[in-house]
Amino acid sequence: MIAVRSSTLSSLQLAAVASAALTLLPLIYIMALAFSADSDVWYRLWTTRVPELLWNTSALAGAVALLALGLGVSTAWIVTRFEFPGRRLWEVALVLPLAMPTYVSAYIFNYLLGFGGPVEQFWQILAGPQARIFSPQSFLGVTVVMALDTFPFIYLLTRNALLNLNVSFEEVARTCGASLLRRIFAVTLPLLRPSIVAGVALVILYVVSDFGAVSLLRYQTLTYAVFQQMTGQLDNQAASILSVLLVVLALLFLITERWFRHKSRFYQTAGRYRAPQRIRCNWFQTVGLTASLAAIVGAAFGVPVVLLIAWSFSPDALATLDARFFDFVWNSALLATLAATAAVLAGLPLAYLASRKPSWLNTGCLQAAYAGYVLPGPVAALAVLVLCLKLVPFFYGTVLVLILAYVLHFLPAGLQSLEPSIQQITPNLEEVARTLGLSARETVRHVTLPLIRNGVIVAWVLIFLQTMKELPATLLLRPVGFDTLAIRVWLEASEEYYQLAAPSALLIVLVGLPALALLISRDWRAA
Repeated sequence: MIAVRSSTLSSLQLAAVASAALTLLPLIYIMALAFSADSDVWYRLWTTRVPELLWNTSALAGAVALLALGLGVSTAWIVTRFEFPGRRLWEVALVLPLAMPTYVSAYIFNYLLGFGGPVEQFWQILAGPQARIFSPQSFLGVTVVMALDTFPFIYLLTRNALLNLNVSFEEVARTCGASLLRRIFAVTLPLLRPSIVAGVALVILYVVSDFGAVSLLRYQTLTYAVFQQMTGQLDNQAASILSVLLVVLALLFLITERWFRHKSRFYQTAGRYRAPQRIRCNWFQTVGLTASLAAIVGAAFGVPVVLLIAWSFSPDALATLDARFFDFVWNSALLATLAATAAVLAGLPLAYLASRKPSWLNTGCLQAAYAGYVLPGPVAALAVLVLCLKLVPFFYGTVLVLILAYVLHFLPAGLQSLEPSIQQITPNLEEVARTLGLSARETVRHVTLPLIRNGVIVAWVLIFLQTMKELPATLLLRPVGFDTLAIRVWLEASEEYYQLAAPSALLIVLVGLPALALLISRDWRAA
């Protein structure tokens, strides 16, 4: 292999190390701040809030994972094992809840299921004037809201696994006399376990790091407590201690998921591979399956979107569509554009060197960049805040601090697209370009970058859309008077001004749809 010019390599290496330090330094500083706190602070937290917060966070993550598991696996099974009219439409519709931010779902369900809401009024007509339904601000309410938002993670991974499943294993079990249920639980589900576990891990990490839903529904978790300590108590040390606990909890979930995935490796034989055949449904089965899918998609996406549209065209909501509203749109778009561009520029050297020069340093820098996975929004904001106040206080209160928090938090999402894109390109193309007289930089500019263009675009769009709907870091770090669409939704919904929040919420949902189109275009496999 023709060596890359040392000057180019050193500049890339310097950029990669700087990107890795960008993600690791705030986390290290937060941990140092937590462990330097006085023992009285640790004792006060451990004897008052920590046990409750740990229990609430773990219980919520477990409950949401179980409900999302049932919804995700059952819907994936329906669209892959049954043939009925409208099946392809439901395959796409089941992904739509990913475009609905949890804080938007939370404020919609707070209106629907809250005291005196339309659902309770209807229930009282059926069961009597004193009848009550479960509150959205209860454990059950938060669980339902978050499960409806997150089950598509499990659905997508399980669906892809089912489409690639070799049904020869099931047929062998059937010839041996195994019943349908025994085949499902003894053969099919074990083969799907790696994908299911990966989906469950995504759900758990999402729930552990969520701020929007738990804040609007007033459910105490570690993430919400970090925000309260920073804003209400102005106690960064206590917030850092809770942040370390949150990071440790997220790491435990990640390590457990990796262990399960390692223990659940299955290899399917290729010689006798047979794709699964769908069962054709009669009209009665079609009605039942369609009604089930419609209820799930309707609750998770359909009803919220219909309400947002209706509220957005109300006189009160239309009155908010003034110059200030378009300032919110501009602020959101500007922040998302700058953050996505900065994250892609920071991620390219990391992904390139780890793929082309996989030394311990380059691989370590790439793995360090994934530290953002265990940094929920409030924790990333706290890390950037305390580090900024300590090292560069003159940057505090500027957009630069906010963009740094976004890059820290969303860089791993970009790397998930950049790294495979580079790995899929054979180094021979770059070597041929070098033998034809191109310099290392010219090779990267004229050969490598055009070939990974789609991966770069996907990474940029995904980070852009995640930044558009990011809430906690924006709340904590935004300049004074610098509001975004997400901020306006949270502020209006917190005061139960549902109609005033609707235009901003609807725009965030609509902007999220292109990300789903990219996801489907990259990973969808017609069968």
